[in-house]
Amino acid sequence: MNEKPLRIDAQTNNVSLDFSGELTLYNLSQVQNLLETNTFANTKKITINLNNAKYLDTAFALFLIDLQQKYHAYIKCENKNFLHTLELTREHKKRIENTNKKERSNIFEYIGKAFYSNYLSFVSFVGFVGKIFISFLLYFKNIKNIRIKEIVFEMNESAVRALGIISLTSFLIGLVTAYQAAYQLRLYGGNIFIVDMMGISIFRELAPLITAIVIAGRSGSAYTAQIGAMKITQEIDAMRTMGFDPYTFLVLPRIIALVIMLPILIFVSDMMAMLGGIIVADLSLDLTPSLFLDRLNEVVAIKHFYVGLVKGPFFAFLIASIGIYRGLMVKDDTQSIGFNTTKSVVESLFAVIVCDAVFSIAFTNLGI
Repeated sequence: MNEKPLRIDAQTNNVSLDFSGELTLYNLSQVQNLLETNTFANTKKITINLNNAKYLDTAFALFLIDLQQKYHAYIKCENKNFLHTLELTREHKKRIENTNKKERSNIFEYIGKAFYSNYLSFVSFVGFVGKIFISFLLYFKNIKNIRIKEIVFEMNESAVRALGIISLTSFLIGLVTAYQAAYQLRLYGGNIFIVDMMGISIFRELAPLITAIVIAGRSGSAYTAQIGAMKITQEIDAMRTMGFDPYTFLVLPRIIALVIMLPILIFVSDMMAMLGGIIVADLSLDLTPSLFLDRLNEVVAIKHFYVGLVKGPFFAFLIASIGIYRGLMVKDDTQSIGFNTTKSVVESLFAVIVCDAVFSIAFTNLGI
């Protein structure tokens, strides 16, 4: 057992690696360390001699095959069992390499797997939305089921606390939009038309989208992180064990709170964005605030304001449901929280933009 597994017989241009004893995984590191101390860069011929070996396992056989390929060595062996083991190991290695190469090069298979994975995720989300609607019906079946305290708490956490950032963001967007428009309108003497542009674009599109984007990044991601953390700490499992429905206590209050508050946030966004436009119009185009508001009342129909508000509940439902769904998809590790939080924000923004596009097409065809 104390016999060295490798003896190196080095001559001028030839090196013989004489292996002896039991060649197993347990003495593989000893052989590797011995080979690392020797260089065979100028050696023309390297021979791997296995005639003195007593036993060979597959781990050592794989090492010998790699050694042979690295130095283009010749294997000298009279033991048929050893040769058979080496041949089987070589074929298995080649088969694995070909399989890995095929997987890397087959782009159609990669696209198909990605599409199927997204399809399963979409089907799972549709099932989750169905469960939400069923829970809604049971939720409002009895007024005692409505958890007013939790809904008010979520309204404060997800919306009221976001008033500051939404107001500032909308004000700056209105300021920048009006400033860019003012430069072009001043060239053609159409200063007054800044009111038309600001009124329609802010009320119909910009304010709802800005609000939804901020809420998706702030409250939607918070929903994912909160519920994901509860799932890791097994609080959701504990609720089910105690007979409490997580949809009643965690899902529905968040969705209801955001559906109620998002139109209000859109209204605040409308006012702050128009305030930014009024300031720019007064400073850059010599339009007084009273003239701006009179023109706004004359040319911008109230329907544009209502169109923006109508989008709010739909955006809120998408943001809340996607954020909660991603929270429920968290696995039992902290890395999964970060992954699903990122996914929830990206998917919420994508869903909001698609929903907004559908509304734009529908309202345009309806003449609204």
